[in-house]
Amino acid sequence: MNNPLVQLDPGLAIWTILVFLGLLYALKVLAWKPLLTALKGRQDAITKSLDDAKQARQELERLHTESARILAEARKEAESIISRTRDDATRFREELKQRAQSEAAGIVKNAEKQIELETSRAVQQIRKEAVDLSVAIASKLLQKNVSREDNERLIEETFRQIESTPRPS
Repeated sequence: MNNPLVQLDPGLAIWTILVFLGLLYALKVLAWKPLLTALKGRQDAITKSLDDAKQARQELERLHTESARILAEARKEAESIISRTRDDATRFREELKQRAQSEAAGIVKNAEKQIELETSRAVQQIRKEAVDLSVAIASKLLQKNVSREDNERLIEETFRQIESTPRPS
């Protein structure tokens, strides 16, 4: 009952250990090193990707902060422009109003002067005509001693002469 598989053979043990060590060395050189190199490369790629993502997030936050600042400045500038525009419009409206009032006052003043001048001319014309009428009546009266009917006829004649005389306009 001696089973050769269960018995310890020193030559077989040495060969088994040598084959095992050779296989370990071959696996180390052919499989383990490339596997570790691939894992190291993958780890480096993941680390680089994480660093890039962190930098991208920081850049995005910086850009977000900067865009918020720029937007706030733009809003402030827009409000300032709107305010200045309103002030300019109010000032322009007041200037136009003052100018219109000034022009209206000038027109009224000129119209009053024109009316005064025309009134003065009319009064002078009436005075002249009254003087002419008086002189005409007096000269007619002095030329003859008139009765009442002659007096009325002379007055009517004088009025007809005055009416037929051209008047300056």
